[in-house]
Amino acid sequence: MRRNYLEVALSVGPASPARPVPNDSAELISAVEQALTDFFASRGELVEELGPVFVSAASALEDFVLRGGKRTRPSFAWTGWLGAGGDPAGEQACAVLTACSALELVQACALIHDDIIDSSRTRRGFPTVHVDFEHRHRDRAWGGDSGHFGVSVAILIGDLALSWADDMVAAAGLDAESRARFAPVWAAMRTEVMGGQLLDVHGEAGADDSVAAALRINRYKTAAYTVERPLHLGAALAGADAGLITAYREFGTDIGIAFQLRDDLLGVFGDPAVTGKPSGDDLREGKRTVLVAEALRRADATDPAAAQLLRDSLGADLSAEQVTALRTIITDLGAVDDVERRIGELTERGLTALAASAVTPEAGAKLRAMALAATRRVA
Repeated sequence: MRRNYLEVALSVGPASPARPVPNDSAELISAVEQALTDFFASRGELVEELGPVFVSAASALEDFVLRGGKRTRPSFAWTGWLGAGGDPAGEQACAVLTACSALELVQACALIHDDIIDSSRTRRGFPTVHVDFEHRHRDRAWGGDSGHFGVSVAILIGDLALSWADDMVAAAGLDAESRARFAPVWAAMRTEVMGGQLLDVHGEAGADDSVAAALRINRYKTAAYTVERPLHLGAALAGADAGLITAYREFGTDIGIAFQLRDDLLGVFGDPAVTGKPSGDDLREGKRTVLVAEALRRADATDPAAAQLLRDSLGADLSAEQVTALRTIITDLGAVDDVERRIGELTERGLTALAASAVTPEAGAKLRAMALAATRRVA
Protein backbone atom coordinates (compact mmCIF):
# COMPACT_ATOMS: atom_id res chain seq x y z
CA MET A 1 0.00 0.00 0.00
CA ARG A 2 1.30 3.48 -0.88
CA ARG A 3 2.24 5.53 2.19
CA ASN A 4 0.45 8.85 2.46
CA TYR A 5 2.19 12.22 2.85
CA LEU A 6 1.73 12.44 6.62
CA GLU A 7 3.34 9.05 7.15
CA VAL A 8 6.32 10.03 5.02
CA ALA A 9 6.70 13.52 6.48
CA LEU A 10 6.69 12.29 10.07
CA SER A 11 8.94 9.27 9.60
CA VAL A 12 11.65 9.35 12.24
CA GLY A 13 14.56 8.08 10.11
CA PRO A 14 16.86 11.10 10.66
CA ALA A 15 16.84 10.68 14.45
CA SER A 16 18.07 7.10 14.46
CA PRO A 17 19.73 6.37 17.83
CA ALA A 18 22.42 4.41 15.97
CA ARG A 19 23.99 7.65 14.74
CA PRO A 20 27.17 8.44 16.75
CA VAL A 21 27.11 11.53 18.94
CA PRO A 22 29.85 14.05 18.02
CA ASN A 23 32.74 14.74 20.40
CA ASP A 24 34.54 17.56 18.55
CA SER A 25 33.98 20.12 15.79
CA ALA A 26 34.94 17.83 12.92
CA GLU A 27 32.69 15.07 14.22
CA LEU A 28 29.86 17.57 14.72
CA ILE A 29 30.07 18.78 11.12
CA SER A 30 30.11 15.17 9.93
CA ALA A 31 27.13 14.31 12.14
CA VAL A 32 25.13 17.30 10.89
CA GLU A 33 25.82 16.35 7.28
CA GLN A 34 24.81 12.75 7.99
CA ALA A 35 21.57 13.95 9.59
CA LEU A 36 20.84 16.05 6.51
CA THR A 37 21.73 13.16 4.19
CA ASP A 38 19.40 10.86 6.13
CA PHE A 39 16.62 13.43 5.98
CA PHE A 40 16.90 13.86 2.21
CA ALA A 41 16.83 10.08 1.83
CA SER A 42 13.67 9.94 3.94
CA ARG A 43 11.93 12.31 1.47
CA GLY A 44 12.81 10.11 -1.51
CA GLU A 45 9.54 8.20 -1.81
CA LEU A 46 7.41 11.32 -1.61
CA VAL A 47 9.62 13.20 -4.09
CA GLU A 48 9.54 10.34 -6.59
CA GLU A 49 5.73 10.29 -6.54
CA LEU A 50 5.75 13.86 -7.85
CA GLY A 51 7.80 12.89 -10.89
CA PRO A 52 11.17 13.67 -12.50
CA VAL A 53 10.77 17.46 -12.53
CA PHE A 54 10.43 17.53 -8.76
CA VAL A 55 13.15 14.90 -8.34
CA SER A 56 15.49 17.23 -10.22
CA ALA A 57 14.56 20.21 -8.03
CA ALA A 58 14.92 18.24 -4.80
CA SER A 59 18.27 16.90 -5.98
CA ALA A 60 19.45 20.46 -6.66
CA LEU A 61 18.47 21.43 -3.12
CA GLU A 62 20.30 18.44 -1.67
CA ASP A 63 23.42 19.27 -3.68
CA PHE A 64 23.25 22.89 -2.55
CA VAL A 65 22.91 21.98 1.13
CA LEU A 66 25.56 19.25 1.16
CA ARG A 67 28.06 20.93 -1.15
CA GLY A 68 29.83 22.86 1.60
CA GLY A 69 29.48 25.29 4.45
CA LYS A 70 30.80 25.50 7.99
CA ARG A 71 27.53 24.30 9.63
CA THR A 72 27.78 27.37 11.86
CA ARG A 73 24.13 27.47 12.95
CA PRO A 74 23.77 23.81 13.99
CA SER A 75 27.12 24.08 15.75
CA PHE A 76 25.97 27.01 17.88
CA ALA A 77 22.64 25.31 18.62
CA TRP A 78 24.27 22.00 19.63
CA THR A 79 26.95 23.69 21.72
CA GLY A 80 24.32 25.90 23.32
CA TRP A 81 22.40 22.75 24.28
CA LEU A 82 25.53 21.21 25.80
CA GLY A 83 26.29 24.44 27.63
CA ALA A 84 22.82 24.44 29.17
CA GLY A 85 23.28 20.94 30.55
CA GLY A 86 22.27 18.80 27.57
CA ASP A 87 23.48 15.22 27.90
CA PRO A 88 25.29 13.98 24.76
CA ALA A 89 24.89 10.41 26.04
CA GLY A 90 21.18 10.83 26.77
CA GLU A 91 18.29 9.35 24.85
CA GLN A 92 17.34 12.75 23.34
CA ALA A 93 20.81 13.53 21.97
CA CYS A 94 20.19 12.28 18.42
CA ALA A 95 16.81 14.02 18.27
CA VAL A 96 18.42 17.28 19.40
CA LEU A 97 21.19 16.93 16.82
CA THR A 98 18.61 16.40 14.07
CA ALA A 99 16.57 19.43 15.14
CA CYS A 100 19.74 21.53 15.24
CA SER A 101 20.72 20.28 11.78
CA ALA A 102 17.42 21.56 10.37
CA LEU A 103 18.86 25.06 10.70
CA GLU A 104 20.90 24.30 7.57
CA LEU A 105 17.66 24.11 5.59
CA VAL A 106 16.58 27.51 6.89
CA GLN A 107 19.99 28.76 5.83
CA ALA A 108 19.56 27.20 2.39
CA CYS A 109 16.24 29.00 1.92
CA ALA A 110 17.81 32.31 2.93
CA LEU A 111 20.84 31.88 0.66
CA ILE A 112 18.87 30.75 -2.40
CA HIS A 113 16.45 33.66 -2.09
CA ASP A 114 19.24 36.09 -1.22
CA ASP A 115 21.11 35.16 -4.40
CA ILE A 116 17.99 35.94 -6.43
CA ILE A 117 17.45 39.27 -4.70
CA ASP A 118 21.11 40.23 -5.15
CA SER A 119 21.32 38.91 -8.74
CA SER A 120 24.34 36.86 -7.66
CA ARG A 121 25.71 34.47 -10.26
CA THR A 122 27.94 32.30 -8.06
CA ARG A 123 27.84 30.80 -4.57
CA ARG A 124 30.77 28.87 -3.07
CA GLY A 125 32.38 28.77 -6.49
CA PHE A 126 29.32 27.23 -8.21
CA PRO A 127 26.45 28.79 -10.18
CA THR A 128 23.67 29.95 -7.88
CA VAL A 129 20.48 27.88 -7.97
CA HIS A 130 18.58 30.32 -10.19
CA VAL A 131 21.53 30.50 -12.61
CA ASP A 132 21.82 26.70 -12.66
CA PHE A 133 18.20 26.35 -13.75
CA GLU A 134 18.52 29.25 -16.15
CA HIS A 135 21.31 27.29 -17.85
CA ARG A 136 19.26 24.09 -17.86
CA HIS A 137 16.40 25.91 -19.57
CA ARG A 138 18.67 27.50 -22.16
CA ASP A 139 20.61 24.30 -22.85
CA ARG A 140 17.38 22.42 -23.57
CA ALA A 141 15.96 25.24 -25.72
CA TRP A 142 12.71 25.29 -23.75
CA GLY A 143 10.08 27.92 -24.37
CA GLY A 144 9.94 31.24 -22.56
CA ASP A 145 12.61 33.32 -20.87
CA SER A 146 15.48 31.33 -19.37
CA GLY A 147 16.23 33.88 -16.66
CA HIS A 148 12.63 34.04 -15.50
CA PHE A 149 12.44 30.25 -15.44
CA GLY A 150 15.57 29.99 -13.32
CA VAL A 151 14.32 32.55 -10.81
CA SER A 152 10.89 30.89 -10.62
CA VAL A 153 12.33 27.45 -9.92
CA ALA A 154 14.84 28.77 -7.39
CA ILE A 155 12.10 30.59 -5.46
CA LEU A 156 10.22 27.32 -5.16
CA ILE A 157 13.34 25.38 -4.17
CA GLY A 158 14.03 27.96 -1.46
CA ASP A 159 10.45 27.58 -0.25
CA LEU A 160 10.90 23.81 -0.25
CA ALA A 161 13.99 24.18 1.94
CA LEU A 162 12.02 26.18 4.51
CA SER A 163 9.14 23.69 4.45
CA TRP A 164 11.51 20.78 4.85
CA ALA A 165 13.23 22.50 7.78
CA ASP A 166 9.90 22.22 9.61
CA ASP A 167 9.52 18.61 8.47
CA MET A 168 12.99 17.75 9.71
CA VAL A 169 12.20 19.15 13.15
CA ALA A 170 8.87 17.29 13.20
CA ALA A 171 10.66 14.05 12.31
CA ALA A 172 13.49 14.51 14.80
CA GLY A 173 11.89 12.61 17.66
CA LEU A 174 11.94 15.35 20.29
CA ASP A 175 9.84 14.68 23.36
CA ALA A 176 6.70 16.77 23.94
CA GLU A 177 8.26 19.07 26.52
CA SER A 178 11.26 19.83 24.32
CA ARG A 179 9.04 20.51 21.31
CA ALA A 180 6.91 22.91 23.33
CA ARG A 181 9.97 24.91 24.42
CA PHE A 182 11.55 24.78 20.95
CA ALA A 183 8.53 25.85 18.89
CA PRO A 184 8.14 29.53 19.85
CA VAL A 185 11.86 30.21 19.45
CA TRP A 186 11.87 28.51 16.04
CA ALA A 187 8.84 30.56 14.97
CA ALA A 188 10.41 33.83 16.11
CA MET A 189 13.66 33.04 14.29
CA ARG A 190 11.90 32.36 10.98
CA THR A 191 9.95 35.61 11.22
CA GLU A 192 13.08 37.58 12.10
CA VAL A 193 15.13 36.31 9.17
CA MET A 194 12.35 37.13 6.70
CA GLY A 195 11.91 40.54 8.28
CA GLY A 196 15.64 41.17 8.08
CA GLN A 197 15.65 40.22 4.42
CA LEU A 198 12.83 42.68 3.75
CA LEU A 199 14.74 45.42 5.58
CA ASP A 200 17.74 44.63 3.39
CA VAL A 201 15.71 44.95 0.18
CA HIS A 202 14.30 48.24 1.46
CA GLY A 203 17.80 49.45 2.30
CA GLU A 204 19.15 48.62 -1.15
CA ALA A 205 16.43 50.82 -2.63
CA GLY A 206 18.26 53.72 -0.99
CA ALA A 207 15.47 54.70 1.36
CA ASP A 208 17.81 54.76 4.36
CA ASP A 209 21.59 54.52 4.11
CA SER A 210 22.30 55.29 7.76
CA VAL A 211 24.57 53.21 9.99
CA ALA A 212 21.63 52.60 12.33
CA ALA A 213 19.55 51.11 9.52
CA ALA A 214 22.43 48.86 8.43
CA LEU A 215 22.94 47.62 11.98
CA ARG A 216 19.24 46.83 12.27
CA ILE A 217 19.45 44.72 9.11
CA ASN A 218 22.47 42.90 10.54
CA ARG A 219 20.61 42.26 13.78
CA TYR A 220 17.65 40.53 12.16
CA LYS A 221 18.90 39.24 8.83
CA THR A 222 22.06 37.61 10.15
CA ALA A 223 22.71 37.77 13.91
CA ALA A 224 19.31 36.44 14.97
CA TYR A 225 19.41 33.20 12.99
CA THR A 226 23.17 32.71 12.84
CA VAL A 227 24.13 32.82 16.52
CA GLU A 228 21.47 34.26 18.84
CA ARG A 229 18.49 32.06 18.03
CA PRO A 230 20.48 28.86 17.45
CA LEU A 231 21.90 29.28 20.96
CA HIS A 232 18.41 30.08 22.24
CA LEU A 233 17.07 26.95 20.55
CA GLY A 234 19.76 24.82 22.16
CA ALA A 235 19.04 26.35 25.55
CA ALA A 236 15.29 25.81 25.11
CA LEU A 237 15.83 22.15 24.23
CA ALA A 238 17.88 21.73 27.41
CA GLY A 239 15.30 23.51 29.56
CA ALA A 240 17.72 26.31 30.52
CA ASP A 241 16.71 29.00 32.98
CA ALA A 242 15.99 32.61 32.02
CA GLY A 243 19.42 33.83 33.13
CA LEU A 244 21.37 31.62 30.77
CA ILE A 245 18.97 32.30 27.92
CA THR A 246 19.45 36.05 28.41
CA ALA A 247 23.23 35.66 28.45
CA TYR A 248 23.16 33.47 25.35
CA ARG A 249 21.04 36.03 23.51
CA GLU A 250 23.33 38.91 24.49
CA PHE A 251 26.39 36.93 23.42
CA GLY A 252 24.65 35.73 20.26
CA THR A 253 23.49 39.18 19.18
CA ASP A 254 26.91 40.75 19.59
CA ILE A 255 28.82 37.91 17.95
CA GLY A 256 26.22 37.59 15.20
CA ILE A 257 26.50 41.28 14.30
CA ALA A 258 30.29 41.08 14.42
CA PHE A 259 30.06 38.03 12.12
CA GLN A 260 28.05 40.09 9.61
CA LEU A 261 30.41 43.06 9.87
CA ARG A 262 33.26 40.71 8.95
CA ASP A 263 31.12 39.56 6.03
CA ASP A 264 30.65 43.21 5.00
CA LEU A 265 34.42 43.62 4.80
CA LEU A 266 34.82 40.37 2.85
CA GLY A 267 32.09 41.46 0.44
CA VAL A 268 34.29 44.38 -0.64
CA PHE A 269 37.84 43.28 0.13
CA GLY A 270 37.64 39.46 0.10
CA ASP A 271 39.70 37.22 -2.16
CA PRO A 272 37.36 35.54 -4.70
CA ALA A 273 39.51 32.40 -4.60
CA VAL A 274 38.70 32.10 -0.90
CA THR A 275 35.17 33.53 -0.64
CA GLY A 276 33.80 31.88 -3.80
CA LYS A 277 32.19 35.15 -4.91
CA PRO A 278 33.45 37.92 -7.22
CA SER A 279 35.40 40.66 -5.48
CA GLY A 280 33.36 43.78 -4.78
CA ASP A 281 30.02 42.04 -5.27
CA ASP A 282 28.44 43.93 -2.37
CA LEU A 283 29.16 47.19 -4.17
CA ARG A 284 27.73 45.94 -7.46
CA GLU A 285 24.65 44.69 -5.63
CA GLY A 286 24.16 48.06 -3.95
CA LYS A 287 24.21 46.66 -0.42
CA ARG A 288 23.85 49.34 2.28
CA THR A 289 26.18 47.61 4.70
CA VAL A 290 27.59 49.20 7.83
CA LEU A 291 30.89 49.58 5.95
CA VAL A 292 29.20 51.53 3.15
CA ALA A 293 26.96 53.48 5.52
CA GLU A 294 29.95 54.57 7.63
CA ALA A 295 31.87 55.57 4.51
CA LEU A 296 28.91 57.65 3.32
CA ARG A 297 28.49 59.26 6.74
CA ARG A 298 32.13 60.31 6.78
CA ALA A 299 32.14 61.40 3.14
CA ASP A 300 29.01 63.51 3.61
CA ALA A 301 30.85 65.39 6.36
CA THR A 302 34.25 65.80 4.72
CA ASP A 303 34.19 64.93 0.99
CA PRO A 304 30.85 65.48 -0.82
CA ALA A 305 32.38 64.44 -4.16
CA ALA A 306 33.40 61.06 -2.73
CA ALA A 307 29.94 60.66 -1.20
CA GLN A 308 28.32 61.29 -4.56
CA LEU A 309 30.65 58.86 -6.31
CA LEU A 310 29.87 56.16 -3.75
CA ARG A 311 26.11 56.66 -4.11
CA ASP A 312 26.31 56.69 -7.91
CA SER A 313 28.44 53.53 -7.91
CA LEU A 314 26.30 51.39 -5.61
CA GLY A 315 24.32 48.88 -7.65
CA ALA A 316 26.22 49.65 -10.86
CA ASP A 317 28.03 47.17 -13.11
CA LEU A 318 31.48 48.08 -11.87
CA SER A 319 34.75 47.11 -13.50
CA ALA A 320 37.62 45.70 -11.46
CA GLU A 321 39.35 49.07 -11.69
CA GLN A 322 36.28 50.89 -10.38
CA VAL A 323 36.00 48.46 -7.48
CA THR A 324 39.66 49.09 -6.63
CA ALA A 325 39.08 52.86 -6.68
CA LEU A 326 36.05 52.54 -4.39
CA ARG A 327 38.03 50.35 -1.99
CA THR A 328 40.64 53.08 -1.75
CA ILE A 329 38.01 55.74 -1.04
CA ILE A 330 36.32 53.61 1.63
CA THR A 331 39.65 52.85 3.28
CA ASP A 332 40.91 56.44 3.15
CA LEU A 333 37.68 57.67 4.74
CA GLY A 334 38.43 55.47 7.76
CA ALA A 335 35.37 53.26 7.32
CA VAL A 336 37.38 50.02 7.35
CA ASP A 337 39.07 50.95 10.62
CA ASP A 338 35.69 51.85 12.10
CA VAL A 339 34.19 48.48 11.17
CA GLU A 340 37.22 46.64 12.57
CA ARG A 341 36.77 48.63 15.81
CA ARG A 342 33.11 47.67 15.97
CA ILE A 343 33.96 43.99 15.42
CA GLY A 344 36.46 44.10 18.25
CA GLU A 345 34.09 45.86 20.66
CA LEU A 346 31.15 43.59 19.88
CA THR A 347 33.29 40.48 20.21
CA GLU A 348 34.68 41.57 23.57
CA ARG A 349 31.23 42.50 24.88
CA GLY A 350 29.76 39.20 23.74
CA LEU A 351 32.56 37.20 25.32
CA THR A 352 32.11 39.12 28.57
CA ALA A 353 28.41 38.19 28.67
CA LEU A 354 29.28 34.56 28.01
CA ALA A 355 31.97 34.48 30.70
CA ALA A 356 29.53 35.84 33.28
CA SER A 357 26.89 33.22 32.43
CA ALA A 358 26.11 29.80 33.87
CA VAL A 359 27.27 28.00 30.71
CA THR A 360 29.18 24.80 31.44
CA PRO A 361 32.97 25.37 31.31
CA GLU A 362 33.68 23.04 28.38
CA ALA A 363 30.87 24.44 26.23
CA GLY A 364 31.81 27.98 27.23
CA ALA A 365 35.34 27.41 25.95
CA LYS A 366 33.98 26.02 22.69
CA LEU A 367 31.60 28.96 22.24
CA ARG A 368 34.45 31.40 22.86
CA ALA A 369 36.57 29.67 20.20
CA MET A 370 33.65 29.61 17.78
CA ALA A 371 33.01 33.31 18.33
CA LEU A 372 36.61 34.20 17.61
CA ALA A 373 36.67 31.99 14.51
CA ALA A 374 33.44 33.56 13.22
CA THR A 375 34.61 37.13 13.66
CA ARG A 376 38.16 36.65 12.35
CA ARG A 377 37.39 34.47 9.33
CA VAL A 378 38.61 35.13 5.78
CA ALA A 379 35.72 33.48 3.92
